[in-house]
Amino acid sequence: MAYDLQPFDESYFDTAPMKYTIDVHIPVAPETAWAEFTRQNTLDWCRALNSVTYTSPAPYGVGTTRSVALAPGVVKMDEYFFLWDEDSETSTYKHGFHGVRANVPGLRKFGEYTEVSPTEHGSRLVWKFAMELGGTGLPPFLSGPIANGAFGTVKTDTVKHFATFNG
Repeated sequence: MAYDLQPFDESYFDTAPMKYTIDVHIPVAPETAWAEFTRQNTLDWCRALNSVTYTSPAPYGVGTTRSVALAPGVVKMDEYFFLWDEDSETSTYKHGFHGVRANVPGLRKFGEYTEVSPTEHGSRLVWKFAMELGGTGLPPFLSGPIANGAFGTVKTDTVKHFATFNG
């Protein structure tokens, strides 16, 4: 059974009741990082995810859709990209999506915002997660630590992944 999620815009990443931000330096050019975040089967380096599949044809942009399955593949979500900006002149890239539907109850909103920008020796990656539980979801004092643990694993896996590149 699929449960509809509520849409939102970029401002929600700052106002969501539950949010987590990964803000790290990665030792690769912004174009390399962006290519990793926008390829088919992206995020395969994250243990928390089973699969990430773009369901729209390339080239990707606003309106792109994607399906995600969390490990071990039980929780699934369809996503819609409402933000997609690629500025090759400044080597700054960003996109943002909100969940459209998920196969588990209790989630009202979920989305991610990813931004890659140049630094002196590589890139800065800012990856924001925002969510809101509804109905019979876990109370924030329980779900916060669980979410922080899951997102901490995503951060560790991402830093490790990009450390394997030669630039």
